[in-house]
Amino acid sequence: MKYISFLLITLFSIQLSSAQIHEFGVFLGGSNFIGDVGATNYIAPSQLAIGGIYKWNRSPRHSWRVSLLFSELEGIDSKSDDAGRIERGYEFTNNIIELSAGMEFTFWEFDLHSDKRAATPYLYSGISVAKHDNFYFNNAKVVSENTSSYAYGIPLVLGFKAAISSQFVLAFEVGARYTFSDELDGSIPDSENLVESKRFGNINNNDWYTFTGVTLTYTFGRNPCFCPY
Repeated sequence: MKYISFLLITLFSIQLSSAQIHEFGVFLGGSNFIGDVGATNYIAPSQLAIGGIYKWNRSPRHSWRVSLLFSELEGIDSKSDDAGRIERGYEFTNNIIELSAGMEFTFWEFDLHSDKRAATPYLYSGISVAKHDNFYFNNAKVVSENTSSYAYGIPLVLGFKAAISSQFVLAFEVGARYTFSDELDGSIPDSENLVESKRFGNINNNDWYTFTGVTLTYTFGRNPCFCPY
């Protein structure tokens, strides 16, 4: 709840600010999961990922950013290069809704009001929280716990963006999420009564997932002064 409140306050503050430029748009791409079930490829999008993104360009070098993304994480042991996983034969799908907020840094100045065409690589990080369903494996079958949990994490995103007109920005990015949870793939049940009997995998490694795709944003607002507060 506190993160939802933070988002609402942030968006309200953005609307009150008329001396900066804003971007609002969409994300379209794919997701892949890295954990105790399925393949271990770091960048191998297999499921559709869609969502919305908002940026407040505080200066030509950094922006505050908020995104809301939807996807289905998938893990299939038969697609792994690990012989033990292939023989085990586990597989799952898990729908997630992710809210992320943080700061985006550009390698070079990205001024949409410059006479030159703006383009630059960028980095983004902050904090993320993903809502997901809980389940466990029983004789290779997925058993739902009929509950949901929140996996907090740190997004690590590398991308490249370019202004394709005076009002639209197109970007391509790859973003890994390191989570503080090991429950997304069912390797640790959410119920404490099931942990000892149904737990498996590497207990020292938490789950990761990756979003790979493009964003298209529309810019609006008055020309920024980029002055310090």
